[in-house]
Amino acid sequence: MATNVYRGSDGTISVAVEQGAEGDAARAVTDAFALTPIGRATGVTIKVTNDVTPFHELGQRFATELRPGNINVYGTIERAYINGALLKLMLGGAADSRPAGTFTSPAFNLNVRLENPSLPGNSATVTVMGVKLNEWNYDLPEDDFAMEQVSFRALWVKVEDATAG
Repeated sequence: MATNVYRGSDGTISVAVEQGAEGDAARAVTDAFALTPIGRATGVTIKVTNDVTPFHELGQRFATELRPGNINVYGTIERAYINGALLKLMLGGAADSRPAGTFTSPAFNLNVRLENPSLPGNSATVTVMGVKLNEWNYDLPEDDFAMEQVSFRALWVKVEDATAG
């Protein structure tokens, strides 16, 4: 039974790529910028929604059935190190020059792993599969750290808990 609690400082974020044109586009960026782990990240949000639809019968005020609908996986990553890596993960080859036509959009898996250093071998891992970045923001405030933030969409998500035996 997993009863561990974690802090953000217990976490690591890494990028993994799969075979195919989209994975190859992501691999070029992750290799060039050493994105395993993703450094200087200050926040990661992963959201999973289920478009639940209630069915209401005539004459009934409460729903009589809830039907599961589409499941959506999305989130954000905030980072205090601006080097173009996340923007290139969104745009692929189009980050360097304007492409003449269509181009491959990189896709990757995002792995968020938490392990309390005082309890080695106990960890919680969330892996977001088929990630594509869909928004990039750059913030340069007058008196604070320069930050970038990306938002993403993904195909699916899996969770693993490990307990030292």
